Amino acid sequence: MAPFINIVAILWSLVILISVCSPRVIINALSLNHYEKTCPSVDDVVAKVVKDAISKDRTVPAAVLRLHFHDCFIRGCDGSVLLESRGGNSAEKDGPPNVSLHAFYVIEGAKKAVEDVCPGVVSCADILALAARDAVVQSGGPYWDVPKGRKDGRTSKASETTQLPAPTFNIAQLQKSFSQRGLSMDDLVALSGGHTLGFSHCSSFQNRIQNFNSTHEVDPSMHPSFAASLKSICPPKNKAKNAGTSMDPFSSTTFDNTYYKLILQKKALFSSDQALLTTPKTKNLVEKFASSKKAFHTAFANSMIKMSNINGGQEIRKDCRFVN
Repeated sequence: MAPFINIVAILWSLVILISVCSPRVIINALSLNHYEKTCPSVDDVVAKVVKDAISKDRTVPAAVLRLHFHDCFIRGCDGSVLLESRGGNSAEKDGPPNVSLHAFYVIEGAKKAVEDVCPGVVSCADILALAARDAVVQSGGPYWDVPKGRKDGRTSKASETTQLPAPTFNIAQLQKSFSQRGLSMDDLVALSGGHTLGFSHCSSFQNRIQNFNSTHEVDPSMHPSFAASLKSICPPKNKAKNAGTSMDPFSSTTFDNTYYKLILQKKALFSSDQALLTTPKTKNLVEKFASSKKAFHTAFANSMIKMSNINGGQEIRKDCRFVN
C-alpha cells in the first residue's frame, strides 16, 4: 500500500459550491470519524466488497472511479448518479455522457453488506466515495482516509449531465468546469490522472483522427503512429460494436503515472488530455507527475478528498437506486 496521505490540513480548504448546482444545496459537514460509534466497520465492509468484485472483473476499478467523478460533478457527491429513471424523469445515469457507466452492482452490493451490519446509517454517497478510494488502492494507487457524513440527494436529471467536462474540451473549458466546482488547475491535472485506468469508445476521440479541421485530417498534436493505430481500431465505417481502446494501453489496470508519460509522447487519447500541455502551469505538472509516481499519488489523493467534500444531499437512502 502506498504511504498514508496526510489530509487533515486540507479537509476544510474548500470554496463554496458550484454555481452549476442547485442554489439551495448545502454542504454537509464531513469528518473522519463520522461513523465511529454508529458503523465503525464501514470501511472494511466496503473494501471487501470492492476487492471481491475486482477479483472477478478487472474493469471494476476504472468503472467505480468514473462513477464517483460523474456523481461529484453534478450536484456534488450525493449519490445522484446511482438513481434510476422513474415516471417521467430521466435520471443522470441515462444522460448521454453516462450511458457507458457500469459496475453499479458493486455499490449496490456494498450498500447491502453495510445495511446488514449498520441498517439505515450509511449513505450511498459515502459508500461510493469509499469504493472509489478502494478501487484506486486495489489497483496499486494511494490510500487516503475518506471524510464521511455525506447525505444522498433526491434529484437526478439526465439533462444536467451536459455539465460534465467533455473529452473534446480545451484547457480554458476544462479550467472553467473545474473552477465552478471549487477545483484548481493543480486539481485538474492530478484528477485527470484517473485516466490511467479504463477504456474509451471510439466516439470519445474520433474527432481527433477524422476530419479534425479544415486544414488537418488528424489532430497535429497527436503522434502519427498513434493516430494510425487508432484509425485502424476506429475506421469511419464498419467499426465493431463497442470498438475502442484502453486509456493507458501499457498498464490499463494499474494506477501508475504512465498516463502523463503518454501525454508527453503525444499519445494521449482525448483532446482534453493533450490540452494539459497548452499552458506552462499544467505542462509543468504533467512533467512532474510523469517523472514521479509518488508526487502524482500524493496530489491525486489530496485532490480526491477536495472534490469529494462537496455534497448537498438530504437523506440516507435505503436503496441506492431509489429515493426513500
